[in-house]
Amino acid sequence: MKSKQILGIAFTIIGAVGLAVGVMSIFNKGMAFGQNPWGVAIIGAIFFLTGMGLMRTVSN
Repeated sequence: MKSKQILGIAFTIIGAVGLAVGVMSIFNKGMAFGQNPWGVAIIGAIFFLTGMGLMRTVSN
C-alpha cells in the first residue's frame, strides 16, 4: 500500500469516529471527553473529508 492510501484510510477512520462522537455529544451532552462538542464534530468532518480526498486521488 502506498503511504497516501494508508494516510487516507487513517484520516477517514479517525474523522468518522470524531464526527460520530461530536454529533452524539451535541445531542446527548457529555460524550466529547470535556471538549466542545462542536469543535470535535468540525475537526472530525475535516479529517473525514481530507481522508476521502486522499483516497479519491490515489490510483490503484
